[in-house]
Amino acid sequence: MHVGLALGAFAWNGGPAAMGETVARIGRTADDAGFSLIGVGDHLWQGPHAGGPQAPQLECFTTLATIAAHTRRCRVASFVAGVHFRPPALLAKTVTTLDVLSGGRATLGLGVGWYEDEATGSGIPFPPVADRFEMLEETLQILRGYWHGEHGDERPFQGRHYRVDRPLNLPQSLTRPHPPIMLGGGGAKTLRLVARYADACNLYPGPDLPDKLGLLRRLCADAGRDYDAIEKTCALPVDVGADGAGTEELITQLRRLADEGVHTVIGILLAPGDPLRQVEIIGEKVLPAVADAGPAPIDS
Repeated sequence: MHVGLALGAFAWNGGPAAMGETVARIGRTADDAGFSLIGVGDHLWQGPHAGGPQAPQLECFTTLATIAAHTRRCRVASFVAGVHFRPPALLAKTVTTLDVLSGGRATLGLGVGWYEDEATGSGIPFPPVADRFEMLEETLQILRGYWHGEHGDERPFQGRHYRVDRPLNLPQSLTRPHPPIMLGGGGAKTLRLVARYADACNLYPGPDLPDKLGLLRRLCADAGRDYDAIEKTCALPVDVGADGAGTEELITQLRRLADEGVHTVIGILLAPGDPLRQVEIIGEKVLPAVADAGPAPIDS
């Protein structure tokens, strides 16, 4: 099993003046410990699960670029980007740039978004969810065009929500044919898009996880995709305590998920104060204990 991290809260010791160094230290420590991925939530406001709008929130892709500059091995991932935030051309260029500057380590986590107050409060349109699913599929189709060949497929795209007259992309991503795409969400609509377009799914570890994976297997068969080639990831909050008291409980949880067919678990760091201690403990005690668990990892 692979284990990744996601920065889900930023109420850290030292406040804004220390955030740059804290992000850098998390990146270096996690990379050295063997975490497979570091993700950052894509929000302008902090969510209600971590203090709400009055709590600090760093912008996703700027933070990922900082992490990339302080790491050499782990993937860097949006976790997950809201399709409503950026036109497809801007998203393609942003992720391509992150891939180039990180040496080919970018992963695009993408979804339909959920935080309506954040969008409307920031003056960003937040269409109905049915429209956002259509926007998501069109974006996935457009991204394929931008990442096609040596400089993009320059044929125009015309959809219901987006029109791109010239999908030109220079430089191209280092990761070929494109940076891995991970779709967040476990509903049938999302999993259908996973089967058609994505390299990974991202689910929550509830009792219905086996049913969701079973549905994905059937949808892959319908789409002519190899189910085993899709990376199965799960996200869950992690807090092992400053003394590591929660380590064994986390190991047990990760091994159960591995037995259910999960390749990668992404632990969301939400505790305030000093997140680095969590990274150190999980890296030292948890990663070695679950390295041999579950299905063979999929190299991305």
